[in-house]
Amino acid sequence: MTHQAATLRESAKRATPPAATGRVIEHWNPEDEAFWQSTGRRIARRNLWISIPALLLAFAVWMIWSVLVVYLPLVGFTYSQPQLFWLAALPALSGATLRIFYSFMVPLVGGRRWTAISTGSLLIPAIGIGLAVQNPATPFWVMATLALLCGLGGGNFASSMANISFFFPKKEKGTALGLNAGLGNLGVSATQFIVPLVITIGVFGFLAGSPQQATGESTLWLQNAGFIWVPFILIAAIAAWFGMNDLASARASVREQAVIFKRKHNWLMCWLYIGTFGSFIGYSAGLPLLIRGQFPDINAAQFIFLGPLIGALIRPLGGWMSDRFGGARVTLWNFIAMAIAALAVVLTLPRGDYAGNFPLFLTLFLVLFATTGVGNGSTFRMIPVIFLNQQQHNADPTPEAQARATQRGAKEAAAVLGLSSAVGAYGGFVIPYSYGWAIAGTGGPAAALYGFVVFYATCVGITWWYYARRGAEAPC
Repeated sequence: MTHQAATLRESAKRATPPAATGRVIEHWNPEDEAFWQSTGRRIARRNLWISIPALLLAFAVWMIWSVLVVYLPLVGFTYSQPQLFWLAALPALSGATLRIFYSFMVPLVGGRRWTAISTGSLLIPAIGIGLAVQNPATPFWVMATLALLCGLGGGNFASSMANISFFFPKKEKGTALGLNAGLGNLGVSATQFIVPLVITIGVFGFLAGSPQQATGESTLWLQNAGFIWVPFILIAAIAAWFGMNDLASARASVREQAVIFKRKHNWLMCWLYIGTFGSFIGYSAGLPLLIRGQFPDINAAQFIFLGPLIGALIRPLGGWMSDRFGGARVTLWNFIAMAIAALAVVLTLPRGDYAGNFPLFLTLFLVLFATTGVGNGSTFRMIPVIFLNQQQHNADPTPEAQARATQRGAKEAAAVLGLSSAVGAYGGFVIPYSYGWAIAGTGGPAAALYGFVVFYATCVGITWWYYARRGAEAPC
């Protein structure tokens, strides 16, 4: 009876609601089932559901140029084709670089504070684009600067995923991270679906400026591509400031987080994430211009949002499948599917007297987008499991030592999630650039696709050897 009473008292103690100063939670232990059921789940889900729309808006702003580059020539902008490819690729380049720094911001500043600040920063490129596109004489360097500033949206992903990873227990991280990233990724398809619609009507009336005369008799309001997001950004930033939480247990210095640079599995997972998220964001950025160049009679605006939409919606499924079957197993088979699909796309491209097969081309790209979504979910489930398992395995079996190991593992995993998302995002620059390089050098994009297939093959080998085979170094 005495032992039972002590156990009950200890459970009650663990389940006590977290002490808070303002929005800062001092005690947080989601691996404690009693705490999680009584208090943790409710708080974690609230933070998740505020994080998702903020991240969606970040992706929406990040991808504005993937749509705008198609319309700029129609209203009098005289940029060259290489310059248009650069405008589509620059946001990915800056976003990937910013993610390196954003990876470390949540433990330094706090998840609530940084989500509000980083979301509010999206107002800069959104308003800037709305002003700049109204004048066809705007210099290219101004547009390039605004394209780089759209990378602020890309940077947000690293801090958002790192923040959410602290809130959930290991058994639910795959699903939670999949929801945050997957629904957040919907911002890509939202931009590619909404922008072509809102630029055809005067949404804000005289407040947004005059329309531009496009080719033919039509008029366009290109400024709406930026302005349409402004009110939603304001709402999301305010919601984050007043509705989210900072976790005291997530605090860490840059020095504490920098230990991940010595971890082999950090760099291996960065490589794999280039294959999954790098493909997702790269295909999203490059597909509009690729369709325009290979199938000029096709209206790309009718189709370009479908791929990112599928990739985003299926990402939570990738996380859920990984929670159920294991992240390494899902990732392995997914990379095999990616290699096959990319190779098959080559057969649909125009060459010689063959005009190409657009319906099959589009279908195979939709398959590729689906595999990027599944892979995004599975790789991001692998990371926290790998680092939590390694810390717990190397620690003493005592409860106190295991608790400290769990906290260290969570901090390392959060930093790796951020850094791998940064490295992976460079795919958004590499893929459009590869298309341009291949077309300039060979007359078509097939060489770039062959290169992607080789890269996916290396990802298959890494996943099998280190994570998926029997006796693997870090099964997950």
